[in-house]
Amino acid sequence: MRKYIYFIICIGILSIIISGCSIRGTNEVQINVQDKLQHSETKLKVQKRVGEEANYEEFKEINNQSTVQNVKHLLESIHWENAEVSMTHPPDFQINFSSNKGIAVINYDLWISPNNEQIELVIQGEGKYVQLSKSKSGKLFETISGERLSNFD
Repeated sequence: MRKYIYFIICIGILSIIISGCSIRGTNEVQINVQDKLQHSETKLKVQKRVGEEANYEEFKEINNQSTVQNVKHLLESIHWENAEVSMTHPPDFQINFSSNKGIAVINYDLWISPNNEQIELVIQGEGKYVQLSKSKSGKLFETISGERLSNFD
């Protein structure tokens, strides 16, 4: 009976150690991605959908670090929801942050609401979704495109 109790205690301690290591590894990956964006010169590429299919052309490239940082801070301040979404059409824009070596670090899909008032965003490959408020939508769109959201065609 005593051996049985020691066996259960050892299994419990081992599972705590294993779960602690797996959580630590996940956090390190998230920190490394953020470090790549914060500690390297980053550029922002904006691609616009052409036609009704998922064909994109380069719309704008932003190399100004102050502008890139403003967009990053805006996107970091958003409360993202864990959700898999299915939209009726491909994204209107794609936003790609990449390091100075051209390696894509974070990619976003961007949809504009039919009334041109709000933006919906998805982080590619992460299952994160958000619908921005009208003010944040306008600010983000004007920053990445140089145009007012209400003027989008």
